[in-house]
Amino acid sequence: MPKPVLIIQLRPEDKASDSEFNAILSKSGLKKSDVERIRAEAVSIRGLNINKYSAIIVGGSPFDVTTPEDKKSATQKRVEAEFMELLDKVVSNDFPFIGACSGNGLLSTFLGGEMSRKYPEPVSAVDAYLTEAGKQDKLLKGFPSKFRVLVGHKEACEIPPKEAVVLAYSKTCPTQMLRVKNNVYSTQFHPEADFEEFKLRINIYKNYGYFPPEQANELIEALKGEQIIWPQKILQNFVRIYYKRHRNTLFR
Repeated sequence: MPKPVLIIQLRPEDKASDSEFNAILSKSGLKKSDVERIRAEAVSIRGLNINKYSAIIVGGSPFDVTTPEDKKSATQKRVEAEFMELLDKVVSNDFPFIGACSGNGLLSTFLGGEMSRKYPEPVSAVDAYLTEAGKQDKLLKGFPSKFRVLVGHKEACEIPPKEAVVLAYSKTCPTQMLRVKNNVYSTQFHPEADFEEFKLRINIYKNYGYFPPEQANELIEALKGEQIIWPQKILQNFVRIYYKRHRNTLFR
């Protein structure tokens, strides 16, 4: 039997968490029987044995690493501390990993990159552009040099970690996708999301400071008709490479 893919989530809101989980499955091609799910905001991930898994996928979160420490909840502080321990294992072992949005912030922070609120992007679809390194990357094979992605964040990686390679950027955010070593990835955009997923999140998070609440319906209308095709192929390629080809590999 192949080792499962571990999906770690960080959303305290049940409806958003469940929808994100189902979106990751549907966009990646994984089935529930292929994965193990952990909601890290509710269950500790301290001491996690990564060798039980083929790969790790991390979803988004309303937690921002740039929030002042005295404003962070006890849950956020615990999650961040436990992720630093997990990422130490992931990076040192070059273990297959991809984190979206908050996963990007956590990875960049762990590696010493500079996260800031200089490059926020409102809830919207934007053009992502591949760098020369991105055009050569295995997860982006066959991609056009420009493709649409869904974003919505208050913080971003202003200065990438020295160990990281920037694979994609947008005109409003310099680090849309990073790779560390050969197998560790993160995206600022949401590769699992589509219009219906973002519609749900807009309504759930409209009072979380991402945008003025009265703009919720306007943002939903602006996203109608967007064809978000390529980001999900990143997840599909990740699963194809790491769950299928390396499913019996023990990463040490």
